[in-house]
Amino acid sequence: MNIGQNGLDLIKTFEGCCLTAYMPTPHDVPTIGYGHTKGVVMGTSITKAEADAFLLDDLEWVEHAISVNVTVPLTQNQYDALCSFVYNLGATNFRKSTLLRKINAGDYVGGGNELLRWNKQKGKTLRGLTRRRKAELALFMTKDQPKAPTSFFEALLAIIMSLINKKD
Repeated sequence: MNIGQNGLDLIKTFEGCCLTAYMPTPHDVPTIGYGHTKGVVMGTSITKAEADAFLLDDLEWVEHAISVNVTVPLTQNQYDALCSFVYNLGATNFRKSTLLRKINAGDYVGGGNELLRWNKQKGKTLRGLTRRRKAELALFMTKDQPKAPTSFFEALLAIIMSLINKKD
């Protein structure tokens, strides 16, 4: 499974995009785009297209962390919400979380609700993280919309299946 548009939109909304390198905190590393750090030096500038490409590259480790650690089926919206969470908090926090344990036990509601607990930095509740976790939870709990057919053959198969189902 790969991140969908809902997940990308969620990450982009909460990460923000800066096209010139900056230091998020005094003891941090130079950052650019949607939180990209690899090979960034102060003074670097990029285009919006480059920021989007860096984000997709950076999401490879996120998708890997989810595929390796989640042992139950996920909907696209659940997967997208987890991508945002893992991108923000890292694979180690995800791997050790009660959120993951509950999801892997089939407790999707309980696991989803665990997202709300991850809204602190150094023990202090942050409004921005609270908003992000609420948005991730809303996406996680949203039922996926059926996919539109992507080819003539998929459309034909959908028509045939609907006709078969009407006869039953």
